[in-house]
Amino acid sequence: MKKKKASQKHPISRRDYLKKSVVGAAGILFVPTIVPSSVFGKNAPSNKINIGQIGFGRIAQSHDLPETLKYDVARVMAVSDVDSKRKQDGKRFIEGWYAEKKGKKNYVTVKMYDDYREMLTNPEIDAVIISTPDHWHAQPAIEAALAGKDIYLQKPASLTIEEGRAMSDVMHRTGRVFQIGSQQRSLNPWPQFKRACELVRNGRIGELHTIQVGLPGDPGGEEEPSMPVPENLNYDMWLGSTPYVYYTEKRVHPQIDYSRPGWLRCEQFGAGMITGWGAHHIDTAHWGMGTEYTGPIEVEAEAEFPHQGLWNVHGPFKVRAKYANGVTMHISGDNPNGVRFEGSEGWIFVSRGDVGVTASDPNKPEGGSEAFQASDPKILASEIGPDEIHLYASEEQHGNWLDCIKTREATVAPAEVAHRSCSACLVAHTAMKLPRKLYWDPVNERFNNDDEANAMLSRPQRYPYGIQHIEGLKKI
Repeated sequence: MKKKKASQKHPISRRDYLKKSVVGAAGILFVPTIVPSSVFGKNAPSNKINIGQIGFGRIAQSHDLPETLKYDVARVMAVSDVDSKRKQDGKRFIEGWYAEKKGKKNYVTVKMYDDYREMLTNPEIDAVIISTPDHWHAQPAIEAALAGKDIYLQKPASLTIEEGRAMSDVMHRTGRVFQIGSQQRSLNPWPQFKRACELVRNGRIGELHTIQVGLPGDPGGEEEPSMPVPENLNYDMWLGSTPYVYYTEKRVHPQIDYSRPGWLRCEQFGAGMITGWGAHHIDTAHWGMGTEYTGPIEVEAEAEFPHQGLWNVHGPFKVRAKYANGVTMHISGDNPNGVRFEGSEGWIFVSRGDVGVTASDPNKPEGGSEAFQASDPKILASEIGPDEIHLYASEEQHGNWLDCIKTREATVAPAEVAHRSCSACLVAHTAMKLPRKLYWDPVNERFNNDDEANAMLSRPQRYPYGIQHIEGLKKI
């Protein structure tokens, strides 16, 4: 049955995006979806999907691997990490999980790699999970796609807008199945986000005019002394495309446990919580207002940044972003952690309640917070009719990815959606740095008449790392 279109003034739909994507910004012709030969061979997704894990840190061992291993179709057979201790921990974790769940000690022998690029040459591997620091997201995702692997990537999609655009374009050109770790789009564990977005899209709060997004900030830190690089860490590769700086443990990750790593608070490796939590909540805001394939047109912000110390990502901040559909988004730590949609006839607030991204997040939600509220309880109880808008239903993010590997259909959070959510965060981060209103062109992905802002769309990349040095990318 035909569904009604969302009421918006100038959105870019998925269909419009895909039409534009026949020829990308670089003038390169995109090819149709490629079905890998393994679909028809011994490693066919109908049997098992052979998976390699890139990066075994906090998120991999607490979230990505447990959520993937529970599906019988998945067979995790390899792990790679630049820290040999974590690489070995990853092997023990995966083999131990299989031994416990399958009752067989030798159910799988996990192959270890110091360099994920060697893993990508293994023809037995069908797909990879990338659970690395932010500055190591776009490059391995692009290289995996070029190697014919399907990809699950932890958010945010990229360190820069240039990287994100390149990554999304490569996914469409190669036809790989891609999922970003934006689990607020899936019903498990938070069905309230999809429900909230459907209610907004179907006009239950009237004409949407404002969105309030609440994100935490990060505290600064002290100066940290230079330390010898641990023998188990390939520090040069860990730094990747970013400039060389001296090693200190609080810049990288703990050597004794898997608690929250220090790189999350260093601008060299990420933008801070504007992309850390923002990649989730701004994605939800985009989903609710139907702007998943575009971005803001005006952005202005203010933010506090530490003047000294190792940790230098933003602290308290306020961002105001205006979209072409007339909606204004306010993003600030002054707002409750979550997303509030405000319309002409009421409002809806949605969050994770008392649940953080991980147990070690700063500024965790206070106990007793309600995850789903509205100006009138009748709004939340409203039934979505068969002729109304029904958004993509995904039971769980990793399971949806595995299902789509088998069907070759798009995931609930594909590459372009991932890029647009991240790029909106990065545009906001740029505005935090510049004391003026910025005018963003979401079609050409450039700031209008602002060379200083446009210079921040990319970063210099230290050879031999970075997307600018991917040989396969140059040949496409």
